[in-house]
Amino acid sequence: MTPDQFAALAACMVLACLAVFQGALIGGAPWGRLAWGGQHEVLPTGLRIGSALSIVLYAVFGYAAAAKAGLVLPLVNESVTAISIWVLTAYFALGVIMNGISRSKPERLVMTPTALVLAALYLIVATG
Repeated sequence: MTPDQFAALAACMVLACLAVFQGALIGGAPWGRLAWGGQHEVLPTGLRIGSALSIVLYAVFGYAAAAKAGLVLPLVNESVTAISIWVLTAYFALGVIMNGISRSKPERLVMTPTALVLAALYLIVATG
């Protein structure tokens, strides 16, 4: 297994954990301080919809990483896949900043390092 394939699998595992977390938030788990700015202990309906959309996006993000690393067949051409991985690397890097400045201390402590790990993994995939 190459480093970029390992990074893609690791990214998929982190994204799967985030999807489970978002699913728990949708179900009413009192973990809202870790997400969406930490304003709510239990998410209101609008943010639960946002969590559902996040799950879909995590699946797309994971598939893109797996496709770039050659673990699955890409749904689009290789250059689009490569560009999307660089965009996602920047997205997760921005997530480090956004989570780092969150008013919610629990969100800063948990989601900032999570975004940093994803940014690093996507960088490895992008350069692989």
